[in-house]
Formats: sequence, structure tokens, C-alpha cells
Amino acid sequence: MASPSTTATLDYSQLLPKGQIEATVKEWLDDDMPSFDIGGFVVGSDVKSARLLLKSSGVFCGKPFMEAVFHLLHCNIEWKEEAIEGTVFEISSSEPLCLAIVTGPVNALLRGERTALNTLSRCSGVATASRQACAIASSCNWNGHVAGTRKTTPGFRIAEKYGLLVGGASTHRLDLSQMTMLKDNHIWSAGSISAAVALAKRAAGFSSKIEVECQSLQEAVEAAHAGADIVMLDNFEPNRLKQDSATFKQQFPHVLVEASGGITIETMGDYLSEHVDIVSQGKLTQGYDCLDYSLKIIP
Repeated sequence: MASPSTTATLDYSQLLPKGQIEATVKEWLDDDMPSFDIGGFVVGSDVKSARLLLKSSGVFCGKPFMEAVFHLLHCNIEWKEEAIEGTVFEISSSEPLCLAIVTGPVNALLRGERTALNTLSRCSGVATASRQACAIASSCNWNGHVAGTRKTTPGFRIAEKYGLLVGGASTHRLDLSQMTMLKDNHIWSAGSISAAVALAKRAAGFSSKIEVECQSLQEAVEAAHAGADIVMLDNFEPNRLKQDSATFKQQFPHVLVEASGGITIETMGDYLSEHVDIVSQGKLTQGYDCLDYSLKIIP
């Protein structure tokens, strides 16, 4: 039997740009049916209902995307009371949980089935991994930000970033335009950290933060002197990270420190420190396990 665990969560669906979501979902549907739908021809267009079943344990996430799929296909979704974004469900392998009833022409139900399930399973996978990472941070009494990265699936970024939020993590920058991140290639091309930061600040002005990827304490100090708002200590071993971040914060207490590079849910606890403000993991959006959903027509 399913055992739900719900924490008070914000309605992050209000953040989503509805027009963009519908346009993106239409692209997904068109990609899945570029010409004839022979299976849809076989089943016809009689109105039927189908049950949305959650078959594995984790955080439920992705309702706005499923709603967009079936809205475009002129189907109706009736959500069960317990189908709340951010709810953790413990599912028995022998007893899946019905979260919704979807009603519409049967060929439309089956046209939207795989697109809707793919989106739910992946959003829920990101949210589940994020919730696990945040639980580790909480268990260590660490109050910084657990964050994703820009390592997202092309065409699916907004859904994966949404999953991070529902799971309790921070999105990090959403795209190239939101925050300036100066990495090794930028620094090599500009000639130095100081030169790269100066150019970035001239273009960004006061309205955008600048982060610099650093390979050493000395680089972090140079970045802070140049005016960086955040320094990323990249690929540091845990002990070195804690030592260098403490030294850095003594001189620059108001500059944020991010730890990144090779950090996983399993090793994250080793990197948490009072002198580290952010711990980011690419695995949250590129190495997550998907949850298992199915959509079954009611005879």
C-alpha cells in the first residue's frame, strides 16, 4: 500500500511560463508523431478513461507538464486528492498508486501517453534525487544551498530545473543570461581572472552576479579582489576544500563559496562546511534514476 509523506511546499508551478510550456510540449508531441499514427487509427476516437499509476517510490513531480500534454490533446485530468507535487510516496511493488484519471478520445490518450509519462518520470527522478541530497545536508545541520548545475538535457531544461525546486534544491543559474560564470576557457581567452571579471562587470553592470571557477585558493583570492560575487572551488578534495574555504572567508566573508566537481549524493556529506555556501552536483540533472509510471485504459 502506498504511504505518502507530504511536507509544506510552495506551488512552483506558478513560476512556469504557460505559453512557453505549451509550445515546448507541442514540440514534444510533434516529435513523437511526425506523420501517421497507425496505432491511434486502430483504437479509434471513442471517449475512454485511463488511470495514471505510480509504480515506484519517490517524490511526485511534473503535474504542469502532464496537464499541458493532455490539454493540447483535448483530454481532461481528474487528479486524486493525494496527488500533490513534492509528496514522497512509498510504493509497494505489487500495488501501484492511482494518482489521476484521464478522459478523452482513446487515440488522444495514447498519443499523449508516452510524452506525459516520460516527463513525469524524469521530473520525479530529479525531485527525488534533490530531496535525498537536501536530506543529507539537513542531517549534517548544514544551512547552505544544495544546487544543480547547467548540465541538463537539451530541450528538457525547464522541466529538470523545476524538478530541482520541487525536490528542495536550488536551480543554480537557469541559462547563460541569468548569471555570468567565468570558467577556465573564459579566463584563458581573456588572459587572466582579473581581466575576465573586469570585462564581465563592464557588460553586466550592477544587475547580474559574477561567479569565477577557481582551481586554487590563490585564484579565488584574485577573483574576489577583482570583484567576483561567488567563487567556485572546483574539484577540491574535501579536506583541502574545508581548509581553503576557511582561509578565504577570513579575508572575504561576504563572497559566496561554491564547492563543485565530482560531488555525488554519496560523497556530498564530506564537502559540507560552515565556510561553504553552495554545494552543486551535475548528477542531480544528468545522472538521476527515473520513477516508474504507467497509463492504463479502463476497460
